[in-house]
Amino acid sequence: MTYPIQVAGLRRELPICKVTDNLYIGAFICFGDAELTVACARELLKLVPAEDYDYLLTAEAKSIPLIHEMARQSGASKYFIARKGPKAYMPDPIHVEDQSITTAGTQRLYLGRDDADLIRGKRILIIDDVISTGGSLLAMESLVKLAGGTVAGKIAVLAEGDAQTRADIQFLAPLPLFNADGTVKA
Repeated sequence: MTYPIQVAGLRRELPICKVTDNLYIGAFICFGDAELTVACARELLKLVPAEDYDYLLTAEAKSIPLIHEMARQSGASKYFIARKGPKAYMPDPIHVEDQSITTAGTQRLYLGRDDADLIRGKRILIIDDVISTGGSLLAMESLVKLAGGTVAGKIAVLAEGDAQTRADIQFLAPLPLFNADGTVKA
């Protein structure tokens, strides 16, 4: 089963995948789809004027090619990836906890002190591929605040389920949740 979606001027068929017995999602994957990544980055950059933020940040997930392409198109020389685990090259890392519907259990997001120091006092635009429950988004917001930055905006390619009604995010297209038979959840 697939769900047809139009986003950033392109049409794609999203596979419908089981998350729980009662929850199925349309899997939006930018990995390996250069045309989609470039188009989504271009359209996301139109949502927030460049003068409204200093840096871009995303979580270590499917949105990495997206933020890279956004940085390339906008001419940004630096962007941040909140990592899912501490790395040897991260001096004195800071972290927050994260819950996501597509990752089992609690995970943490980390930034090295060097990146946190660059974020301090800066306006950060948070990027995600899909916002659903908002758990990852909240973790990224918390990480920015912990580093001493301010959140300048929150944008995503898709807003899934109830996220579509959030007033604090901007997105390119809505994505419904699904029943086991592929029908859209009411």
